[in-house]
Amino acid sequence: MDNHKVIFKDLGIIDYKKAWDYQETLLQQNVAIKTALRNGQTPPEPSTTHYFLFCEHPAVYTLGKSGNINNVLMSDEELEANHIQFFNTNRGGDITFHGLQQVVGYPILDLEQFYTDIGRYLRNLEEVIILTIAEYGIKGERSSGETGVWIEPGVLGKERKICAIGVRCSRWVTMHGFALNVNTDLSYFNNIIPCGIQDKQVTSIEKELGYKVDYEEVKEKIKNNFEKVFEATAVPAEITATLSN
Repeated sequence: MDNHKVIFKDLGIIDYKKAWDYQETLLQQNVAIKTALRNGQTPPEPSTTHYFLFCEHPAVYTLGKSGNINNVLMSDEELEANHIQFFNTNRGGDITFHGLQQVVGYPILDLEQFYTDIGRYLRNLEEVIILTIAEYGIKGERSSGETGVWIEPGVLGKERKICAIGVRCSRWVTMHGFALNVNTDLSYFNNIIPCGIQDKQVTSIEKELGYKVDYEEVKEKIKNNFEKVFEATAVPAEITATLSN
């Protein structure tokens, strides 16, 4: 079986809402294609397109659709004074933080081309991160009943989350994704109850190792592990544009 072709695009530092709108556009394009095909109509494109987006966001707190606003420990005035944005979102999960030197990955995949199992999809996203941080000598694990990647989840008082995951899926097309703390300023997490989970810490690759790592190198490792886990080939957007000309 040939690998799935996934268009890869690094959006760089981008406002959260702008990236969210872009994801929605890509998702809705894919949903429109699937709807037309199901209805026996001519779709705008012959098949759906998979995307894998990287980005960094300026400081922002985002709340999942089933999240609790009480997990935000700052007032609107305090958020504004500290130049931190806030958004209610349509992803799963509770409250989290996005900031600079955190790799945010947004896969826009048509899971009907992979597998129709959202639980498997979440475990595979976790696996991408577990493989990536293992390359730095960090043992990432899963925590029972809690999505994301953790360090020492079974050691009481030492559990710490290094990667948050929250997704949306419409007609088996995904959006939103993961946020891996690399050299992230973790003090922002003090203003929330991360993921709504009390008494557990947040960590980063930098904190675990005791020194900053090459951010671009981390992104490259994530992309390589994504290709491995999802049996995909990530094609840079510039190359796909050239190929279509």
